[in-house]
Amino acid sequence: MRRGRRAAHLLPLALALAILPARAENGLVTYAIVGDAIPEPLTDAPGDPARGRAIVADRTRGLCLLCHAGPFPEERFQGNLAPDLTGIGTRRSPGQLRLRLVDGRALNPDTIMPSYYSLSGLARVGRAWQGRPILSAGEIEDVVAFLATLREPEGRP
Repeated sequence: MRRGRRAAHLLPLALALAILPARAENGLVTYAIVGDAIPEPLTDAPGDPARGRAIVADRTRGLCLLCHAGPFPEERFQGNLAPDLTGIGTRRSPGQLRLRLVDGRALNPDTIMPSYYSLSGLARVGRAWQGRPILSAGEIEDVVAFLATLREPEGRP
């Protein structure tokens, strides 16, 4: 009898510990959503705006320009399905940008924007992407750093 009781008390602990390795195994950093933002960076190192710009403009990596337009004069055929990125750093805080990149479904469950740093609730994921996010935590911070530089000129709303 005593063994059964002890095992019953240990069951919640065993279940909790079983969840932790899964989070560590897939390499995702835990984060907290506060309101409409993830206020804390996903990494200790600051993002690099130049690397972030390269990800945004790369049609094989970030794919941002398939739907968004922005201040990329060298890029032809920019999208018009989503908001223009020009001035996005004025309209959104880094934390708001971070949440939209990590998992925009937290704000709009029907969004067509990819969840760049989420593995849950995804459908029709290609084999190459199964079990891993589209962008790493560092790459998310690079894109946030770049988007934060896209400011509206002074005196413009």
